[in-house]
Parts: sequence; C-alpha cells; structure tokens
Amino acid sequence: MMRLSRFNVVSLTLGFTFLYLPMLILIVYSFNESKLVTVWAGFSTKWYGELLQNEQFLDAAWVTLRVAVISSTIATVLGTMAAYTLVRGGRFWGRTLFSGMVYAPLVMPEVITGLSLLLLFIGIGLDRGVMTIVLAHTTFSMCFVSVVVSSRLATFDRSLEEAALDLGASSFDAFRLVTLPIIAPAVISGWLLAFTLSLDDLVIASFASGPSATTLPMKIWSSVRLGVSPEINALSTILIGLVTIGVIAASLGSKHATLRRQREELAAERPV
Repeated sequence: MMRLSRFNVVSLTLGFTFLYLPMLILIVYSFNESKLVTVWAGFSTKWYGELLQNEQFLDAAWVTLRVAVISSTIATVLGTMAAYTLVRGGRFWGRTLFSGMVYAPLVMPEVITGLSLLLLFIGIGLDRGVMTIVLAHTTFSMCFVSVVVSSRLATFDRSLEEAALDLGASSFDAFRLVTLPIIAPAVISGWLLAFTLSLDDLVIASFASGPSATTLPMKIWSSVRLGVSPEINALSTILIGLVTIGVIAASLGSKHATLRRQREELAAERPV
C-alpha cells in the first residue's frame, strides 16, 4: 500500500481547500438572515422561499432545462451518426473536411463560435430566442458526443455485426439490435456530457439568445454584476446539491453494475 508523503498531503489539502472552501462558504451564507452576504446575522431559510417566488429565476431555469434536453438529444443523434460515419465509413471524398468540421468546435474559442452563429442568425433573418439557443448548443456539443461514441466504436468487435448479417438481419437491424445496445453506455455518456455543457454555457447563449429567452447562467451573471444577493447563494446551493446527488447516484449505480457483473462472471465460472 502506497504511503503519501508529507508534501503530497499538504498539496492535496491545499488543493481541495482551494476548490471546495468557497463552495462551503457559499452554502453556509445561503442560510444567512442578513441581505449582506458577508455579514452573518443568524440562521434562516427565507432566501430559499424568496427564490421559489422569483419568477425571473424560475423562467430562466425552465428555459435552461428545456434547451438542455432538446439540444443534447439532437446533438446525441447527430454526433452518433457522425461518429459512425467517421469510424465505419472508410475513405470517402471530403472525409478530411467532414472530420474537421465535426471536431472544430472542440478547439474553437466560444467567443468565436458564438459570434459566428450570431452573424449567421442575423444573415438568414432568424429571430433569436429558444430555437437559436438550441441550434447553438447543438452545434458545439455535437462534437463532444462524436468523440465519446467514436472511441467506443473504434474498439467495437465488428464480428458481432457480421454474425447478425450472416443470420439474415439487414444493416439497419444489425445496428439497431446489436451495435446500438453495445455502444449505449457511450451514447448515454455523450448525452449527459452535452446536457451538462448546455446547462453550464454562458458565452454562446449570450450571443444566440434574444430578449424573449434568458438562460439561468445568463440570469445569474446579470444578477451578480449588480451585486451578489442571498438568493444567488441559495440557487447555487441547490445546484451544488443536485450535482452532488447526481454524482453519488452515478457512483452507486456504477458500483452496483460492477458487482453484478462480477457475480455473473463468478456464476459462469462455477462448474455445473
């Protein structure tokens, strides 16, 4: 068993303190009675009630959730199709250009992507709103889905597909019944990644949104510029709690799946 040196312990302590101490302070002051976020005046949960009555934050949260679900779903479908084409399509005319266009958003600064999409929407006369935000988020998150799914397809055993084709299945049926269930964890991971990126995006949404659509990160940013309010602390605490619950649930699910797979392997190894 490897023992940590004193230097490693100090480094880890300072690193985790730098990362998580601000979050802990934010959570504590979300229960502050005072309107001043830096002055403790007693324990209170009134700011959570104020937050639930703030229609602007609720509307922004609904827009953000709706955009994230729609854009991540579209990005997952298009990203999976792009990944399948790149991995299984072989050599075709325009492959280099196609792959470059798929992966360009990975290295493109968000400001450039947002400005380009803004000019596109203005050029075609498309009114900015929820639909333009969905299109923008789909554009920049599709490449992440493509990368995740491509890595799984690259290690996929194609003999399974060939066996299905030999048994009379069509190409579509082989993909639907054999390939898709096997790469489903990668597809789900890509969807979750696209969903998270959409929830967290501020820069691109600022360019693609209009007066009728404001996402939650945009609302938080505009509110913080006028001064941090206890409602922002309460909202951030709720988001931290949701993320924590999601991470714990994913960890427990992964651990349960690993234990179940190990039990199945042990059962298969036992003599009949």
